[in-house]
Amino acid sequence: MINLKNIKKSYNLWKNNSIDILKNINLEIKSWEFVAIVWPSWSGKSTLMNIIWMLDTPSSWEYYFSSERVDKLKDSKLSQIRSRKIWFIFQNYSLLPRMSALEQVILPLTYQWLSWKDSKNKAIEYLEKVWLWDKLKNKPNELSGWQSQRVAIARALVINPDLILADEPTWALDSKTWEEILNILREINKAWKTIIIITHDNHIASHANRIIKIKDWEIVD
Repeated sequence: MINLKNIKKSYNLWKNNSIDILKNINLEIKSWEFVAIVWPSWSGKSTLMNIIWMLDTPSSWEYYFSSERVDKLKDSKLSQIRSRKIWFIFQNYSLLPRMSALEQVILPLTYQWLSWKDSKNKAIEYLEKVWLWDKLKNKPNELSGWQSQRVAIARALVINPDLILADEPTWALDSKTWEEILNILREINKAWKTIIIITHDNHIASHANRIIKIKDWEIVD
């Protein structure tokens, strides 16, 4: 599904000085894998995630997504891939404060030209899959962290993406709750979805089928 070749990213500072964020990243992820990428803070995590999500442009790169060469695609095509084939689960949930759980999950369906009725029914279906059938009208301030993250997972799943990127999805949760989140991600993976989870915690990473370690801006293991 993903093939990154010689990915480099640097930022110019001053007087022709630059700082490396990523160095010589070569990474292949197959369809239906459950992969954990482990690294310490401030090591280019967000930059690599944004490159995979097609929101950031490396200094040099070659990127294939499902056999399409991403670095040669126009912005309109990139937007189409992002809205239909990839979704992101954020560590802080990124729910909109004035929207109910149901409205949060309907939101990504607005890019798929479904009727309101079909969008609503589909959103309810996915909220029921994460056991939130009784929280459809609740807004984020009426949900626990565990419930908020389940809304975020339902929002990710509702467009039926090929790839789910999860950035520290258990960051603000207690151990019992993050075990449940990881169980949901494993079940999603068994349903033929590719999962990439980003974490600094080796114990959480151990739940994946493959672990990739990054240190000093490059893959070390």
